[in-house]
Parts: sequence; C-alpha cells; structure tokens
Amino acid sequence: MKITIIHGQSHEGSTCNIARLLAKKLNGEVEEFFLPKDFGDFCIGCTACFSVSETKCPHFEKIFPITQAIDNADVIILASPVYVYHATGAMKAFLDHYGWRWIVHRPEEKMFSKQAVCISTAAGAGMKSTNKDMVHSTFFWGIAKTYKYGVAVMETSWDRVSSKKKQKIEKKLDIITSKILRNQGHIKPSFKTKIFFSVIRQMQKRGMNEADASYWKSKGWTDKKRPWKM
Repeated sequence: MKITIIHGQSHEGSTCNIARLLAKKLNGEVEEFFLPKDFGDFCIGCTACFSVSETKCPHFEKIFPITQAIDNADVIILASPVYVYHATGAMKAFLDHYGWRWIVHRPEEKMFSKQAVCISTAAGAGMKSTNKDMVHSTFFWGIAKTYKYGVAVMETSWDRVSSKKKQKIEKKLDIITSKILRNQGHIKPSFKTKIFFSVIRQMQKRGMNEADASYWKSKGWTDKKRPWKM
C-alpha cells in the first residue's frame, strides 16, 4: 500500500503526529509533503488550467511532484490543524490548484478507486469545518471513500497531550485503519459520486469548454465507459 500525506503546516505538531500514526498502522510506503515548505504558491486565477491545460499553470512544475505522489497513492491523507475554524491557508492554497481536477472538469480516473482521510486537530474546536474544507476536494476529485477524523487535543504541543487522550486517538485510528484495509482493492465510489458524475456527464455531452470536452470524449465517459468498474 502506498500512502501520501499532505501536511497543512511545516511543523510536526499534533496533526502531523496523528497522520503519521495512522500511516504507521496502515504499514504502507509513505511519502510526505509539508506546506508551505514543499509548495506555497497561491493560485493567481488565470484559468489556464480550466480552459487550456493544467500544464499551463505557472506553478505546474512546482506542484507536479505532489500530483504524482497523489496519483500513485492508494490512500491520501490530508492533515491540517485548525486555523480560525478552517484549514490552514497553505492547505487551501494547495487545494486551489486542483480545481481543474474536479469532476466537473477533468477528474483523474485513478481517484475513483482511492481512499482518503482528512485529519484535523485543535486545542479547542473547529475540526468539523476544517475537515469540510478538505473533504470538498476529495469528493470533487472523485475519491471513492473519505474518512474524517477531528480531535480536540486540548493542547498546543503533542508532547503535552495527555496519555488518556492519546489512547483514545489510538483507538479511533485503529477503527479507521480496519476500515481502510477492509476496503482496499475493491472500493467503489458512493452513490452520491455516481449521481454527480452522471449530471456532469450530461453537461459534457453538450460541451463546456474544448479542453474538458476532449478529455471526457477521450475517456469514453460521454458514451458507456465510467472511471470505475461497472
């Protein structure tokens, strides 16, 4: 199993440690990226990725190694501490660069057989809205199954998190690990994803832009093929 972790910060705090603990339990080959250290550019809104090609993005070369790691992974972990009740700016800036990959445009076929985990921590609250920031992308990328885990660690340092809290975290991660391993290799997209795909398929039949239309046609998705096993 290949696992790619995208850390929404560059320090190794509670969120980082929990993401790594999950990866360890999954016992896979892990590749990690820290934002903004490994990628920190903001989308400039040029729309070239939508209308022409993602390769025309001025940051394409910088983000490409992360894109490759995501494509090669069986499990994608997006991990962000809570910053003012939302994901970090670095995580948001990173996800902004993948609008072209949303189902409405040119989703990557591999995504429909992958699993993802969105992890957030806070000293107090805001985990639900933070995970939602990241889940929006995993759903619209077409990822078959996304698990969410948010936890109030009641501390600003992982070293000071109580042993009782860490034990509860371990138990929750064991449950998520069990689900991922059970589904690995035969996961299918949710009914919601399939319905959304069907709606976009009808739109693509009528044509949206040349880049998207050509992509869907080349995949056979406007005909009988689908990006998942029928």
